[in-house]
Amino acid sequence: MTTNTEENTRKNIIEFLIRFGDDRLILGHRLSEWCGHAPILEEDIALANIALDCIGQASSLLKLAVEIEGENRSEDDLAYLRNEREFKNIQLVEQPNEDFAYTIVRQFFYDTFAVLYLEKLQNSSLEDLAGIAAKSLKESKYHFRHSKEWMLRLGDGTEFSNQKVQSAVNDLWQFTDELFYEDEINTQLIEAGIIFPADEIKTEWIKIINEIFSRAKILLPRDGGMIYGGRNGIHSEYLGHLLAEMQIVARSYPNAKW
Repeated sequence: MTTNTEENTRKNIIEFLIRFGDDRLILGHRLSEWCGHAPILEEDIALANIALDCIGQASSLLKLAVEIEGENRSEDDLAYLRNEREFKNIQLVEQPNEDFAYTIVRQFFYDTFAVLYLEKLQNSSLEDLAGIAAKSLKESKYHFRHSKEWMLRLGDGTEFSNQKVQSAVNDLWQFTDELFYEDEINTQLIEAGIIFPADEIKTEWIKIINEIFSRAKILLPRDGGMIYGGRNGIHSEYLGHLLAEMQIVARSYPNAKW
């Protein structure tokens, strides 16, 4: 017999997996938009591979969510048949690819968080989640190295490249605090040992950001108003357009088999 506490925990696990999976799904789609358009051939391949890693991680997380849910849905249903308000990704990852520097800054903010968070999530009491975290961490370390090296190259490059990076940092900084957003869902899962407080890594995240910014001659923006809402289905104007493109085939040919 399932108690109310156990049922509540199950629902919260599903919500966490969807949130975590949506981050990677939307970021992966954003990166895939560079395929055939990156500034150099090597980067075209690198960004495509990182996109595939992100989408693969999303698939694992969303698949685990539907298995726990037990309502005969698939990870594809979650990816292609939900509307904008049903997506729970943070707003940072849905921001558009304004230019290459913008993409790198967005990726660097997220990669730094991902490596620190996944390192701790490997110790989750939920065995399947711990396994996904361990595999994802190996990939995320490569992603972090890639975005960090580009931050240094562009920031400490020409005056023009430095200005591009600084402009991207100024625009995207307002979305970064949502990386550490927590609510009652997180609190309950933290108490159950399934996840851990994101604040535990915030100091280290800021330390790494400051270190790389200093080397790249980039200024940290002044703390101002931060933007939240993604975890509760509130998004920027860009997500709807992204989903229209990402979901068009699945929605145009429902139940198609390839």
